[in-house]
Amino acid sequence: MSALKMQALYAGYGASTVLHGVDLEIGKGESVALVGRNGAGKSTLLMSVFRETNIISGEIRVGDARIDGLPGYSAAKLGVAISPQGRRILPNLSIRENLMLGAATRRPGRWTLRTVFDLFPVLEQRANAGGMMLSGGQQQMLAIGRALMANPDLLLLDEPSEGLSPVLVDDLTRALNEIRRAGTGILVVEQHLSLVRRTTDRFVILSKGKVVGAAPTSEIDNPRHQALMAL
Repeated sequence: MSALKMQALYAGYGASTVLHGVDLEIGKGESVALVGRNGAGKSTLLMSVFRETNIISGEIRVGDARIDGLPGYSAAKLGVAISPQGRRILPNLSIRENLMLGAATRRPGRWTLRTVFDLFPVLEQRANAGGMMLSGGQQQMLAIGRALMANPDLLLLDEPSEGLSPVLVDDLTRALNEIRRAGTGILVVEQHLSLVRRTTDRFVILSKGKVVGAAPTSEIDNPRHQALMAL
């Protein structure tokens, strides 16, 4: 059974169609990168899972449940969580309170405050501080930790390395590989190919709202794939 499956998906915003017949399947426990130029539709694809776009036609399934006609929270209840671009930390809540928001689905599993703090020790050290008192890299840890608190089967990440220093990208790489080892699947939108090489099993190339290529991550430096990513 797939963790996530899209078939012939057309979606966009208002009268604008961004995704044009996307087919995508993520297996349980698999780590997949979605790559391509800015404006290719990568973030739109992620947000479509939570009905934050206009679904024009096609199907989205989580497990064996079709969700493209259901409310956006349905994906979360079925085991998909997202760390969005921009992080969306709530400034009036503490780090601990931001994390607890992620547990609203009450799904059982490995991820608790304790295990998230073990993954990101700085969050425990500053648990009672306001969420916006963190550095950019620490806010990214908080956004990922909050998503993990939902105990997802599949974690969606939108540009997690954006704005991070090389040292923090290394820390993020370590964390994502620990998440993978814990059995949580990952679908990551990422421009930082070093992170993709070190944390994913395969990649899918999106260009102008269409899937134009896919291969194991070991082939990401192939000139043909590089050319497709530049379209």
